[in-house]
Amino acid sequence: MVKATKAEKKIAYDAKLCQLVDEYTQILVVAADNVGSTQLQNIRKGLRGDSVVLMGKNTMMKRSVKIHAENTGNTGILNLLPLLQGNVGLIFTKGDLKEVSEEVAKYKVGAPARVGLVAPIDVVVQPGNTGLDPSQTSFFQVLNIPTKINKGTVEIITPVELIKQGDKVGSSEAALLAKLGIRPFSYGLVVVSVYDNGSVFSPEVLDLTEDDLVQKFAAGISMVTSLALAISYPTLAAAPHMFINAYKNALAVSVATEYTFPQAEKVKEFLKDPSKFAVAVAAVSADAGGGGAPAGKVEEKKQEVEESEEEDYGGFGLFDDE
Repeated sequence: MVKATKAEKKIAYDAKLCQLVDEYTQILVVAADNVGSTQLQNIRKGLRGDSVVLMGKNTMMKRSVKIHAENTGNTGILNLLPLLQGNVGLIFTKGDLKEVSEEVAKYKVGAPARVGLVAPIDVVVQPGNTGLDPSQTSFFQVLNIPTKINKGTVEIITPVELIKQGDKVGSSEAALLAKLGIRPFSYGLVVVSVYDNGSVFSPEVLDLTEDDLVQKFAAGISMVTSLALAISYPTLAAAPHMFINAYKNALAVSVATEYTFPQAEKVKEFLKDPSKFAVAVAAVSADAGGGGAPAGKVEEKKQEVEESEEEDYGGFGLFDDE
């Protein structure tokens, strides 16, 4: 079989990328740092069916995207160009973006701490028996890790933050972690951006639930309403508040003057004779209680109390204690 030349490989790659862009409208841009070929092959198998993983040089991908946009008029695909930075690949999919993203995250593989590698997370060595013989204490002494000898082995006394996120792994840290059998890092394809029908957004959007959307929508409505009320600009959200505020102003004028209108008459009536309002509230409370004493019995009891008080006063009841 004749081996294809570089030019033929580029033509084939360009044709494949253009075909995928035409066929799929959803693309996940993934970072592929420290991902091995076997791991990548497993990811391809796991996504087989409704997704296709395409890796390649950024310059080739950018060139193919530009030419395809010019030939087809699909300018939305040009939004991919700023995302093709670093060691990235493309996952073309017809499935649910969140489900595909979660499937990709399953294929992470543990990796040792290699010298010169930038730590993606903090590495903390927990206290406990290491199983190493006392001759290995020099590693711990170099890293200022407190230890003691227990039953012929080295034991770490307290938790130690060995490597901080963002720091480079040194030779001593790498050697110690290798001796302890700790593989602190895990690597896999990481979704960094999402392309959907010409729109590009952060992968955090995929984690939003319906409750989150309702909450954000309500917050937006509140801001629009506040702005509309502040500048007296009528909107659908602000209109009810504007009507209520206008009614309050008209009611205040009506109460302060002789001017009246149907919606203010009841309020003015209550203000003139507050006892009516008290009677109305008492009637409502009695109806709501249901188990209270009848009004007739309440009146009779009130009369009895008043008569007894009059008898006490008539018989000089006030002076009985003296």
